[in-house]
Amino acid sequence: MTENTRPGAEALERLFAVIEDRKGGDVSRSYTARLLADGADRIAQKLGEEAIEAVIAGVNRDRAAVITESADLLYHLLVLWAATGVAPGEVWAELARREGRSGLDEKRGRGG
Repeated sequence: MTENTRPGAEALERLFAVIEDRKGGDVSRSYTARLLADGADRIAQKLGEEAIEAVIAGVNRDRAAVITESADLLYHLLVLWAATGVAPGEVWAELARREGRSGLDEKRGRGG
C-alpha cells in the first residue's frame, strides 16, 4: 500500500454516497432512509448510543466489539453528516488544517 492510498477514507466516501442515495427512500425497506426521515435529532441520539457502546467495548478491552462498534459509530456519524449537509471533504479539510498542530494548542484556539 502506498502512502497516498486511503482505503479507509475511500470506504467512508463510498458509504456516504450510499447514504446520500437513500435520502427520500422507502423507509420500510431501508434503515438509512428511516433514520434520515426521522431527522437529525434522532440520528444524533443513535450516534450517542453507538459512541457509548464503543466506549464500553474499549473499557472492557474487547477488541472485536471495539471494531464492530466503531463501524456502527462511523456509519451513524456519516448519516448525521448527510442529514446536516456536511460533506466528508469538509471534515477531511478540517483534519488537514489541524495536522501538525498540538492538540492542546488546537483546543486553546477554540476558546474552550
